Amino acid sequence: MRTMTVAVLFVFSIFGAQLLRLQGFDAAGVSQTAASERMGTIVYPAMRGSILDRNGTVLASSIERRTVTVDQTAVPQYTKTVGRVRTKVGVEGAAQDLSPLLGIPVPELTRMLTGDARYRVLQKNVTPLNWRKISELGVNGIYSEPTSERNYPTSTAAASLVGFVRADGTAGGGLEVLMDKELRGKAGKTIFEQSQDGRPIPNGRQETIPAVPGKDVRLTIDSDLQWYAQNAVAQKVLQTQALSGTVVVENAKTGELLAVASYPTFDPNQPGQASDNWTNKAWSDVYEPGSTGKVITASAAIQEGVVKPSTVVEVPNRLHRADTQFKDAEDHPTEYLTFAGVLAQSSNIGTILAGEQVSPATTYSYFRKFGLGATSGMHFPGESPGLLTNYKDWSGSQRYTMLFGQGLAVNALQAAGVFQTIANNGVRIPPHIVAGVGDGHGGFTPAASPTPVTVVSPQTAKQVRDMLEGVVGKDGTAPEAKVDGYRVAGKTGTADRYDSRTGGYAGKTASFIGFAPADDPQIVVAVTLQRPIKGYFGGAVAGPVFHDVMTYALQELKIPPTGTQSPVAVIRPAQIPSPSDPTVIRDHGSSGSGP
Repeated sequence: MRTMTVAVLFVFSIFGAQLLRLQGFDAAGVSQTAASERMGTIVYPAMRGSILDRNGTVLASSIERRTVTVDQTAVPQYTKTVGRVRTKVGVEGAAQDLSPLLGIPVPELTRMLTGDARYRVLQKNVTPLNWRKISELGVNGIYSEPTSERNYPTSTAAASLVGFVRADGTAGGGLEVLMDKELRGKAGKTIFEQSQDGRPIPNGRQETIPAVPGKDVRLTIDSDLQWYAQNAVAQKVLQTQALSGTVVVENAKTGELLAVASYPTFDPNQPGQASDNWTNKAWSDVYEPGSTGKVITASAAIQEGVVKPSTVVEVPNRLHRADTQFKDAEDHPTEYLTFAGVLAQSSNIGTILAGEQVSPATTYSYFRKFGLGATSGMHFPGESPGLLTNYKDWSGSQRYTMLFGQGLAVNALQAAGVFQTIANNGVRIPPHIVAGVGDGHGGFTPAASPTPVTVVSPQTAKQVRDMLEGVVGKDGTAPEAKVDGYRVAGKTGTADRYDSRTGGYAGKTASFIGFAPADDPQIVVAVTLQRPIKGYFGGAVAGPVFHDVMTYALQELKIPPTGTQSPVAVIRPAQIPSPSDPTVIRDHGSSGSGP
């Protein structure tokens, strides 16, 4: 008996010690653990902010939707009035009533309602009106969770620009990714006491933290202009059987992007159908610009004082430099052109003869100041900095190919930025696309303005502008780009296209970039087509697209003609200069080192 008594007391002492630990020393922790185990949580996703164009037109918005779920163990208790008599109809009756509202056949829905699962999704993206009808049926175990569906009213017109949202609610591309932090908001939740079977306890503790909706984002894009540019480039890509095409429309004075079209495209409402075209090629694709790059060489040569627009250049049929024979697009006898004529006629040889007067280091510095070899600072998804080799690493021939736009690579935004600089009196303003972010009170907080970069003087910029007007003249390479009633300046580009898949050149890159009105530039339009088959010269292929988009842009933005006369472009000197004229730029057999 004494042994048994000692044993019982020992056991009771253990129980007492454990009880003291639980109710005394560890009371708070045990209580918190118990509370957490009986608390359930329902998460409410935040409504994603809208993306708007400069005029408030919706490019992307979120629409309230419901995800309908079922507790299969409760459905058999479904009772409804049949012939004025309350009748238990169970799973079969529930399937009959829910089928037309959920759009699920009765046999399939019956299987989905049958079982012992406490949670199963029946249908997603149910409209609030439809959920109201479902809820009014009073089917046991049928619940819903708030969610949203992303909608893109402009569909394919701005798909790769605006981006899309995946099925799980995460951003999948374009501005949806770039501005995701501002757009996504903060999810809300309801915390409640629940029973062992997961049901809310009546009059139990409950706390709701409301969701914070995302902020709206306003862009610099004009929706109508975006739509027009997208359709214009799409038609030309299909007509010429090109691989792809882009159109960039930019405000010449502010750097605001008014349209950035890219084709092929996709439907952001169904993004899974075309995953190859999610990126906007104006940012992601890099290519050798060809003759549009001659604008940099011309600007550098004029700014450095080694040439003037009126300077005469003797242009032979072939030019030997660094063990390479350079030629123009077409064979010709030795001819004399003004430097303005060299640009208007897009002479590779004339550009080399003028450009080699500037040292490689100085030439490279101008490429950098014009924005090549670096990203824009927008951090747009997929943006490439292009390819710009340091002058110290240039090969012998690259020293000269760089001067007429080969041996380096740019994206369409960078190419457009060169002309924006010339149009804006020599001041480059990095392109930007976000105008402001919603402040939560119906207004917008303006985005920070980019830092301007002075590249050349206003005098140099004006001289280059006047020269570029000659390109669309009767003696230039792109009369198709003229716009009735407006002064237009621009440059064609036709370059060999490097294909990374084959590791060599295949096809051409055709482009035209220009601005208007030429004497008071407001708009820059850059058109680029990759590997067109039915025609490939920039003036003939890209020039008409430039004409159409520029015409529409001038009308859409209500920009009137200036009414001034274009300067007369002097393409050739009045008479052939004498061989001893020191002002003429000639081939003196330069070794290519430059001054």
